[in-house]
Amino acid sequence: MSTPLLRITDLSVSYALPRRGTGLGTGAALREVSLDVRAGEILGIVGETGSGKTTLARATVGLVTPATGTITFDGVDIGGLQGSALRGFRRRGQVQLVFQDPLRSLDPDLTVGQLVSEPLAIAGVPRSEQRVRVEEAIGLVGLDPSTIHDRLPRQLSGGQRQRIALARAIVTRPQLLFCDEPVSALDVSNRNLVLSLLDRLRRELGLAVVIIAHDLSSLAGVADRIAVFYRSRLVESGPVEEVLTRPAHPYTGLLTASAPSVAHEDRLRPADLRLEQGAEPPKGGPDSCVFLARCRFAHEACHQQPLTTPLPGTADRTAACHAATTWPSQIATTSTSTAADQPAAAG
Repeated sequence: MSTPLLRITDLSVSYALPRRGTGLGTGAALREVSLDVRAGEILGIVGETGSGKTTLARATVGLVTPATGTITFDGVDIGGLQGSALRGFRRRGQVQLVFQDPLRSLDPDLTVGQLVSEPLAIAGVPRSEQRVRVEEAIGLVGLDPSTIHDRLPRQLSGGQRQRIALARAIVTRPQLLFCDEPVSALDVSNRNLVLSLLDRLRRELGLAVVIIAHDLSSLAGVADRIAVFYRSRLVESGPVEEVLTRPAHPYTGLLTASAPSVAHEDRLRPADLRLEQGAEPPKGGPDSCVFLARCRFAHEACHQQPLTTPLPGTADRTAACHAATTWPSQIATTSTSTAADQPAAAG
């Protein structure tokens, strides 16, 4: 297997946390995350709000400073860049981040042409070349440069603004593109259009694309691999079809069961994975598995956070669960028994 374009190893990111009467403490936005992104692939990152997805992207582009760990891009350690070295890395535009809300991230007083050309000016691209590159980028995202070049962001639809944000990101000809919730604010037709556009851009430009999302449904048809985050930790990763049809972590199983369009063959229900109503959640300490209080399969070993490890007998699968190889069979047994106990339908 070739060397990954981006390799993140044991990455932790902390943030200030107010404490009553004691000033500031620290919390964890990311804890010991290791993840690869390969050239030309689409990696989907999914998880609840606050699980660390956006922090991972911001750390990669140098907007957040890691507490520990390394970030290696194209063979170069970029996690510790500071000062002029960091500014030079950003200026080259090899890694770009498309923010969740294009209306807020685009300067409302600049025209489309000015917005898309700004990264080129920062990178020192000659003015004579900028216009050609801008029109090329706008055309690549499916818009007509001649009709949109002089418009302001407020004069565009939501789908158009998202595509201009993409044009601004690809105009520097990056190798890696992070898209933070790129379709969350769009209707279904525009959502599918933007996802299809990202797939086309990665093929035509040879881009690696990381799509951050809340739900699995938006990633199922476009991602090559999926990484699942929960409470600042990476809990599972692997090829999209395998993760969706054979989840190895109970939280991933809960996500798939809650999304009928991607639920796997034995048709898990959310109730199969949640604690029974009225059940006392397991008591965990600071070193316990982050999913302990929600997991109906928790046992004594779960009072220690499991490491993210390769799954035996699988290709390119990892999970952070002490019962990764046993809980799916428990689900199947429970579901079968429940179905057998139900009275036959009147016929």
